[in-house]
Amino acid sequence: MLPIKIFHFMPDKLNLYGDIGNIIALKQRAKWRDIEVQVVDITDTENLNLDDCDIFFIGGGSDREQSLATEQLKKIKTQLKNAIEDGMPTLTICGGYQFLGSEYVTPDGTRLEGLNILDIYTESKKDRLIGDIVIESETFGQIVGFENHGGRTYHEYPTLGRVVDGFGNNDNDKREGIHYKNLLGTYLHGPILPKNHEITDYLLKQACIRKGLEFKPEQLDNTVEEAAKQAIIKRLLKAK
Repeated sequence: MLPIKIFHFMPDKLNLYGDIGNIIALKQRAKWRDIEVQVVDITDTENLNLDDCDIFFIGGGSDREQSLATEQLKKIKTQLKNAIEDGMPTLTICGGYQFLGSEYVTPDGTRLEGLNILDIYTESKKDRLIGDIVIESETFGQIVGFENHGGRTYHEYPTLGRVVDGFGNNDNDKREGIHYKNLLGTYLHGPILPKNHEITDYLLKQACIRKGLEFKPEQLDNTVEEAAKQAIIKRLLKAK
């Protein structure tokens, strides 16, 4: 069986809130399904080819680190755009999500150029949107996580879902993240995948479909994962 290759972009810069836990979750749930996974850490994009990539992941970092990472990603901007449009499973967190858009405006008005791959823009404010979050998703059911961001992101793409408790993309529309083709972008840390097995399996399943590998949704017992998620939801909604 050919391995699923996960390209992890800039792990040395974009791991502000322990988002490497998403890679750990992908590896573990793939292992439980007897799917071989190979993680490739990408710190330099010079001459990089995405043809061997099955899933790519971009985490979040500080404004400075994110800008440095974006300069590297600009070198493969066309490849990234083509991969997203072709349906490659993709997870982007916080800054990795924001910088897929046209620009990121800092609280002092400085405009940081994004990759301009998608029609998204972000304005940051000094007051941050912080706390646990619960989302209702048509695709994934209930989603939980933790958000901590100054950025307010705006776009018209489909989202991960409707915010039940928390903030989401901004402090106005009660929508969170983006779900465009097989691209998932989100402000949820925590990290998101260990807390939401449905999203982890979605990424693995789409990678398997594209690679011609078998994926059995019923293969794993998710009783423990569901109990942990429901405990978080009950605690948050009870406190309202």
